[in-house]
Amino acid sequence: MPFVTVGQENSASIDLYYEDHGSGRPVVLIHGFPLNGRAWERQERALLGAGHRVITYDRRGFGRSSQPVTGYNYDTFAADLDKVLHALDLNEVDLAGHSMGGGEIVRYLGKFGSARIRKAVIVSGVPPYLLKTPGTPHGVPQSVFDEIADALTADRAAYFTEWNKNFFNLDQTLGKRISPEVVQDAWNTAVGASPQGTIACVPTWHEDFRGDCAKIDIPVLVLHGTEDRILPIEACGPRTHELISGSEYMAIEGAGHGLCWTHADEVNTELLRFLK
Repeated sequence: MPFVTVGQENSASIDLYYEDHGSGRPVVLIHGFPLNGRAWERQERALLGAGHRVITYDRRGFGRSSQPVTGYNYDTFAADLDKVLHALDLNEVDLAGHSMGGGEIVRYLGKFGSARIRKAVIVSGVPPYLLKTPGTPHGVPQSVFDEIADALTADRAAYFTEWNKNFFNLDQTLGKRISPEVVQDAWNTAVGASPQGTIACVPTWHEDFRGDCAKIDIPVLVLHGTEDRILPIEACGPRTHELISGSEYMAIEGAGHGLCWTHADEVNTELLRFLK
């Protein structure tokens, strides 16, 4: 299996698992919490069919990557992405990130610049600043993040059953846009992730990306589901669009947070159009 080494923890290397398929202009897909690169299954098929080279990788702590107890912050996540791009010698590459993956893109561009990057797509991303404050009244209260971290600490497996209900809006989509088997697979992936890493990721969701957004100088498409119960649209998609000069914004009507599966056709249409 292919890996990129991004660091060291005690006696073991920290390795990121990746897959690299197809030919043509490269697209790197960065998954959301608490999944892995396979979460892009429906987008990968569409991109390969349109003649793209598609690279997915598992964030540290998730999927088949190493599960260290350190490095769960966006400076490190962005540095990990940079190491993947250098290891595969990718230039003129397009990036697409879902949820936490949108944070990787924004922090990467803010910290490392756009020399290697052609375009970027942020799908229901965590930027620009999710915490509720007097200046960000549509954000999420700190107490909610604390409750999630506490629930993960008490019983991750039970929590991810509840998480999937809101991730995929199962009261609306189960048996229509998503099968019980896909939900089970998402649960399996979640509970297989690093126990320490899943908890440590929670505070990163309210990282302040506003300064990074202002530095972005490439074309960006921002997509967000109108019924997102994980990252409220009022706090994220439109606000990110406002802060990234020249960006495009598209709301996916009726879509929840797991829109890469439940609303794959709509996401793929916009993704292929923008990257054409």
